[in-house]
Amino acid sequence: MTQTSDGISALLVAAKQAGASDLLLVAGAPPSIYVNTHMELLSREPLAATELNDMIMAFLSGKQRERLSNDRDLDFSLGRAEVGRCRINVHYQRRSLAVAVRFVSSEIPQLEELGLPPLLTAMAELPRGLVLVTGPTGSGKSTTLAALLQQINRQRRAHVITLEDPIEFAFSNDKSIIEQREIGDDSPSFASALRHVVRQKPDVILVGEMRDLETISAALTAAETGHLVLASLHTNTAAQTVERIVDVFDSRRQQQVRVQLGSSLRAIACQTLFPNERDGGMIPAVELMVMTPAIARAIRESNTHLITGMIETGGQQGMQTLDAAITQRFAEGVISRDAAMSKATEGERLERLLDRVDAGHPPTGTSAVTGGAKKLMPAGASRKPWE
Repeated sequence: MTQTSDGISALLVAAKQAGASDLLLVAGAPPSIYVNTHMELLSREPLAATELNDMIMAFLSGKQRERLSNDRDLDFSLGRAEVGRCRINVHYQRRSLAVAVRFVSSEIPQLEELGLPPLLTAMAELPRGLVLVTGPTGSGKSTTLAALLQQINRQRRAHVITLEDPIEFAFSNDKSIIEQREIGDDSPSFASALRHVVRQKPDVILVGEMRDLETISAALTAAETGHLVLASLHTNTAAQTVERIVDVFDSRRQQQVRVQLGSSLRAIACQTLFPNERDGGMIPAVELMVMTPAIARAIRESNTHLITGMIETGGQQGMQTLDAAITQRFAEGVISRDAAMSKATEGERLERLLDRVDAGHPPTGTSAVTGGAKKLMPAGASRKPWE
């Protein structure tokens, strides 16, 4: 492949045809892709810094080049027939440019297609409150939030405003009216957009990422004042999510924030993705916490360490810890032991759970979330949306 002549567009097409979820372009290294979490080389020819810089600058618009020059980072989305939609980040490293691309499905999946807990469907019916979808980068948070939003769009008349950086899934109005605002183009920041959004008569607000104190504070206020707020965070468990939100604030405000969370938080879904050993593609494991009076009290009284135990005993309310969800996937034969252990929240405990499965003792307490192994959809059904 002659990268200078073909440019970024040709690399995007080649990566898409190879089934990639991500494309990386870094000076001094060959173009690389991720396929089912594994890195592969798209070409063996390293990219020279000057070649890559020229390719990127030719690909960007004048306005984008100006933003990159000022901020040293640029996020934007792109939709083309030959590659579908993708999210692109351009940044500097060692004084040269680099690119990270995430390919996004052009079709917005339904929740049941993703192999997620059925209880998540009920979150789309909530009239108000805060619902958080969390997990590490690349865990499918944006896809889950899009599926939740599409569920609302199909089922109820509502005014939905999304705040995204950048816009990934493009929605068409069904029963709802959906406005999508891109940070940088339609508003200078998440915090600024949230300050004004309550005057725009929304019923549902989607916050692509709660990044800082101002954004988190505004999202909590919006959830308290009668809006359904859907948002994401980079945290691994429900207890960690609560603490991350509280710790953003100074000590004088933390008790007030705990009270706000206790009254407005409705659910936290913490998800991670695994390569599907049986059917290919990717498959999720999800910790799910739904608000109960006991959990609200634990949050208000700074007893966040009790939340995990409450989730473990909350199967009848549809709750499940991440380690229990991972154990269920292992019992179904769709993820390996090594993969399971790599995402453990409590390594020794998860190892004991996996040992019980190997000894012929199936995991218990999972039916409320997954429907049990017999009722769970075939693992392959989640393949397409997560690719």
